[in-house]
Amino acid sequence: MKAALISVSDKAGILPLARALVDVGLTILSTGRTAAALRNARIPVQDVGELTGFPELLGGRVKTLHPKIHGGILWLRGNEEHERQRRDFGLPEIRFVAVTFYPFDETIRKPGVSTEEAIEQIDIGGCALVRSAAKNYRDVTVLVDPQDYPEVIRELSQSGETSLELRQRLAVKAFARVSAYDAVIAGYLQKCFGIAELPSVWSLPLLDGQGLRYGENPHQRAMLYGEFWRHFQQLHGKELSYNNLLDIDSGVGLLADFSERPTVAVLKHNTPCGIGSAATLREAWEKALATDREAPFGGVVAVNRPVDLPLAEALSEIFTEVVLAPGFQPEALALLQKKKNLRLLCADFARLPSPLFSVRSVVGDSILAQEPDSAPLESEPRRVVSRRSPTPEERAAMEFAWRVCKHVRSNAIVFGREDRTLAIGAGQMSRVDAVRVAIAKAKHAGLSLAGSVVASDAYFPFPDSVVLAAEAGASAVIQPGGSIRDAEVIAAADERGLAVVFTGRRHFRH
Repeated sequence: MKAALISVSDKAGILPLARALVDVGLTILSTGRTAAALRNARIPVQDVGELTGFPELLGGRVKTLHPKIHGGILWLRGNEEHERQRRDFGLPEIRFVAVTFYPFDETIRKPGVSTEEAIEQIDIGGCALVRSAAKNYRDVTVLVDPQDYPEVIRELSQSGETSLELRQRLAVKAFARVSAYDAVIAGYLQKCFGIAELPSVWSLPLLDGQGLRYGENPHQRAMLYGEFWRHFQQLHGKELSYNNLLDIDSGVGLLADFSERPTVAVLKHNTPCGIGSAATLREAWEKALATDREAPFGGVVAVNRPVDLPLAEALSEIFTEVVLAPGFQPEALALLQKKKNLRLLCADFARLPSPLFSVRSVVGDSILAQEPDSAPLESEPRRVVSRRSPTPEERAAMEFAWRVCKHVRSNAIVFGREDRTLAIGAGQMSRVDAVRVAIAKAKHAGLSLAGSVVASDAYFPFPDSVVLAAEAGASAVIQPGGSIRDAEVIAAADERGLAVVFTGRRHFRH
């Protein structure tokens, strides 16, 4: 018997594929609901149980786990011993295997689903079939994605078989799909079992890959994997770029620390450029923009309230690439949609899941993974180490600047008040240079730093940064502390009447 085995939970496109397989003389072997769907379409099909002599067991948990099935897939054509055993045991020649796995991922997304319900959707036989077929790709075509059916049908219609090149590509895809499927299960069970530590063995479920126009630069290829489009909706504009996505991610993380008041953040090159909070979005925008009026050009504007018409009118006057918000009022959306190249995205910020770990690639195929820097800032201590305690106004400004500083690229310096940033120095090789950059940007923007507070994402290694900040007008400092020269830094602050608060926790962002 020359056969094709079909067992799919996703029935999309399966009927044309089955007909094409029958047309080239193959017997269709199938199970349960898939067999019923094929019969309903008047496609001849043989139940797997007829071949194996076993019915489906354990409520369907065991259907295809049988030597006649896996032997029919795995025997090496042309191998004398394999050929002998095939004849002795009556193994079929299974040339095609089409499987889509139980919908575990979809199941765990359902509200209130129990662990027991989820576990019943862990596919065992399907994964085994796919691995067997992919291993024997020289003679077996394996299909795990309905999007590949048309290409197989086309080759069958042309030559009655598939090419080795196609079988190789499909085998690679099959192993990747099994790996990603198992990774989703492992991640789910890790959460269910309360296992919080980084695992010693870890697979990432990189699913639903979407090609991007290019990466950071036009000569670099790029893909977006995962659930991004389950959480975001694009209302207008061309497709997002790799750099847009990085800025959007930074904006989401930043606004998670600013939920109390209407807040607007401007981001560029994956770091904040200006943030403002106010009673209205238009006022918040003006404060954010004043920090750096050049930054919005080609950047991302993130907003923690639905965009209203006054803000839309302000945004329509500048060139920015993306506006991200929980929503858009109809008149605001209509106005912004007049800008052809402006991308408009909305998402329910309150429901965006936090990443379990943050991941970066390093040399070769090595991966760095860490817990995200998501501990609430309110859990950090606030210890006054200077002779003078901060005033209530300075404390409020410290909290605002400290929230922003956490999201700025290291070395990070933020001058601010209780409702806005005044200047940001980011990504410098030394902390004193970050202070210099921030002061220079404030001067360029025509902003006074008198009475401002300065936040630093890590300790000051020398007093020079505090001296410069004081000379520029800062009256208070918030920083983690922990330098061997803390006493010198505090002494320099005391000489200049600055209040200094230590948090005990740094927030590097490389």
